[in-house]
Amino acid sequence: MIDPKSYIEEHKERLLEELFSLLQIPSVSADPAYKDQVLEGAQSVAQFLSAAGLENTKIHSTQGHPIVYADKIINPELPTVLVYGHYDVQPPDPIDLWDSEPFNPVIKETEIHPEGAIFARGACDDKGQMFMHIKAIEYLIQTDQLPCNVKFMIEGEEEVGSNNLVPFVKENKALLENDVILISDTGMIAKDTPSITTGLRGLSYVEVCVTGPNRDLHSGLYGGAVANPINILSKMIASLHDQDNRICIPGFYDRVEELSAAERAAMAKAPFNLSDYEKALDIESVYGEKDYSTNERNSIRPTLDVNGIWGGYIGEGAKTVIPSKAYAKISMRLVPNQNWEEITQLFKSHFESIAPKGVRVSVTPHHGGQGYVTPTHHRGYMAAAAAYKQSFGKEPIPQRSGGSIPIVALFEEVLGSKSVLMGFGLDSDAIHSPNEHFGVWNYLKGIETIPYFYEHFTALNS
Repeated sequence: MIDPKSYIEEHKERLLEELFSLLQIPSVSADPAYKDQVLEGAQSVAQFLSAAGLENTKIHSTQGHPIVYADKIINPELPTVLVYGHYDVQPPDPIDLWDSEPFNPVIKETEIHPEGAIFARGACDDKGQMFMHIKAIEYLIQTDQLPCNVKFMIEGEEEVGSNNLVPFVKENKALLENDVILISDTGMIAKDTPSITTGLRGLSYVEVCVTGPNRDLHSGLYGGAVANPINILSKMIASLHDQDNRICIPGFYDRVEELSAAERAAMAKAPFNLSDYEKALDIESVYGEKDYSTNERNSIRPTLDVNGIWGGYIGEGAKTVIPSKAYAKISMRLVPNQNWEEITQLFKSHFESIAPKGVRVSVTPHHGGQGYVTPTHHRGYMAAAAAYKQSFGKEPIPQRSGGSIPIVALFEEVLGSKSVLMGFGLDSDAIHSPNEHFGVWNYLKGIETIPYFYEHFTALNS
């Protein structure tokens, strides 16, 4: 294969400018106010796919935001790689914590990225990483080196649960038929320590509401005589963990996969500095389930976290009320074998059962998905490992991630193919947070590495 480095160097400015144009589109899937901008994002992705040399490009309408498809079938007898990614992004809030405008991408030097990092919402999750694949295929097609067939499926609802991708996949099995699915929506350990994500946690996301009196009450006239929904909700949430930070929901751990001592020892070989970790987060100490390391807590163990809590008066000054309602959004990250629908029901039953008299509790499920594992003996993993070794000059480390991509388990269930997670982001990239960014080096390194995957995967399947 012709070295992609020369192509990247020749087109570097364009590769950045085109990504910037995509990042400027506020394709926030969670907020209906951005519906037109999400559609604009889909149209932009379709244009870039066609410009790269892909064919049969089509924007498929759904009950929500559209899905973009394109392919390049050079020989039906050759292997087919399906690339999945998403063009939707998280809301930029809180805006006042950004150092630059979230949809006006800029390159700034950082300690980790002295060559510069792209600051913008979606820079890493997932526009930047998805765009690497479009540019890698552009390179292969333009230099007449594409060794196998490729299909792209880029959706606009990953950040809100991929609900409309599910029926699309089920209804288009023939269109999406493939030998492996390639995804870059994860990260790697460090710029000098490549890694491949071999496992993802599942997810159950719910919203709870505690209702007390039929209206907000004067806290002087009614305080102490009527249940305060915020007080009650706080106590209920606090009771969900014990003193060892284990989750106190009956049946929650019944299906949890317990890794062997050998597997845990292999995980511990990944470079990790606890002091640096704490310093980067500006915390005095880590916190979590007893008898597990930090890297185990955020990858192979399930969790329950409150993502938001509100109720009563939160404006300027004081307003002495007992609120009528209190709310919280809660996410549970799950490990392989835990069924997200079962866990959602376990949570609902338990949370309703611990409510005291004087309040009413409702639990509204939002979205979820199963955990996932890619075995290291799979041809897709081996091709990715060979690609990283060729690009980085060293073997990548297999690593389980704490994040979730709920649709990945469905891909295997419906399409019968494994997914390979070639991430190029870093933990410090602040995805979902203010000042999200993606290193210029990482972006270009992804474009360099991905073509090698196609070469090695084709060879392994010949």
